[in-house]
Amino acid sequence: MSRAAGLVLDGAAPNASPVRRLFCAALLAISALFVAASPAVASDRIEVRSADLRPAADGDGIDLDATFDFDLPWALEDAVSHGVPLYFVVDFELYRSRWYWFDDRRVAASLTYRLSYSPLTREYRLARGAFALPFDTLGAALTTLRRVVNWTVIERGTLTAGQSYWAQVRMRLDTTQLPRPFQIGAITSRDWTLVSEWRNVPVRSDLAR
Repeated sequence: MSRAAGLVLDGAAPNASPVRRLFCAALLAISALFVAASPAVASDRIEVRSADLRPAADGDGIDLDATFDFDLPWALEDAVSHGVPLYFVVDFELYRSRWYWFDDRRVAASLTYRLSYSPLTREYRLARGAFALPFDTLGAALTTLRRVVNWTVIERGTLTAGQSYWAQVRMRLDTTQLPRPFQIGAITSRDWTLVSEWRNVPVRSDLAR
């Protein structure tokens, strides 16, 4: 047992002074708060559950299908329900491996979703470019947002047979597209920090045709 640990145990002994007992109790309380707060920190992040590349149905390129798992923190739910649109961005990158130098980035693509609420129609809307879908509830809109399907990320002819490639994908809340007052708040509040780690996407050799 370390000397530091021995000091803490001595401080909690029955014959310890009231001040030392109070100090030890405060340390235990603070530790409990940190343990209880850990799941909350994890819940503010996005998790990439799956990500796969496959030939496009029309044969013109390669599509990405991906699923994400996350819940909106209360601050974001409140903001969107009061008319503040939220922009979620899916980023994709493709690299060609090179043993003699840094890997060559061949593709860098982004897909933006706009999540909004209309008090007039009492509907949530999820827009992807010019295409938008209405939803009766926020939960239904988020279910669709968590799944990306048929996104063409690699054009035909980009991959060369015999070469080695690797790819990655992530999702993030784009705070730069928020109204200015909310951008300032996003800097200081983790409730507005919603982003996933980069997730590796396998690039099969049969995709290079």
